[in-house]
Amino acid sequence: MSFLTGKRILITGIVNTRSIAYGIAQALYREGAELAFTYPNEKIRLRIEVLSKHFNSSIILPCNVENDENIIELFSKLAKTWNTFDGFIHAIAFAPPNQLKGDYVDVITKESFRIAHDISSYSFVAMAKASRKMLNKDSSLITLTYLGAVRAVPNYNIMGLAKASLEANTKYMANSMGPDGIRVNAISSGPIYTLAATGITNFKKMLSHCASSSPIRRNITIEDIGNTAAFLCSNLSAAITGSVIYVDGGFNIAHMNKLG
Repeated sequence: MSFLTGKRILITGIVNTRSIAYGIAQALYREGAELAFTYPNEKIRLRIEVLSKHFNSSIILPCNVENDENIIELFSKLAKTWNTFDGFIHAIAFAPPNQLKGDYVDVITKESFRIAHDISSYSFVAMAKASRKMLNKDSSLITLTYLGAVRAVPNYNIMGLAKASLEANTKYMANSMGPDGIRVNAISSGPIYTLAATGITNFKKMLSHCASSSPIRRNITIEDIGNTAAFLCSNLSAAITGSVIYVDGGFNIAHMNKLG
């Protein structure tokens, strides 16, 4: 028996087959989980209708996380199919494209700060709050972060601050929901060539640098992230919560691997 048999997991953030959330869905489905999916708008809905068939799922629900009422409605609709479930994958992040290039201090605006934190961080706890009464004991909530939360990464700019907020959010959520038997963790992914990542200036150079500098000397894949998420969704990780799990080939511990 696969180690997620009987688990029901909601997945957000899939855009195409290169999305990190797609890699997570592949791993969860492989291990026996039943999946449901969200989409933020009609354009993405058409894609999700196709992609959900890869996982034998017909549960596809709208949710624009910028609107609290949309989040509440998401779980109200999900409850018509699943009266309880076992967790969700929060793979949602956004900042205005003009914020992901140039000098951080020069380009930052109050509105971009609000948008990045609202969509990338607040939405995680908003989803937890709206679904709390539906979550089974031993549920697992997972979000995606990046090294830019703790180090200044060129052109990552406002997203670094939003991810730092998200990592703190993860810890406070874990402390709050732990007594209910619910675990909350973040996966800090190395750079992966996704649609969202293409908006970061010089992203290909970032990929090359990480591949040559990380201890394992390669870039990571959506499958690498998926396998870690599957573990965190399972009872195998029953004592892990409030953690940021680095899946970046060890890049976060490396400084100067090559001196000539």
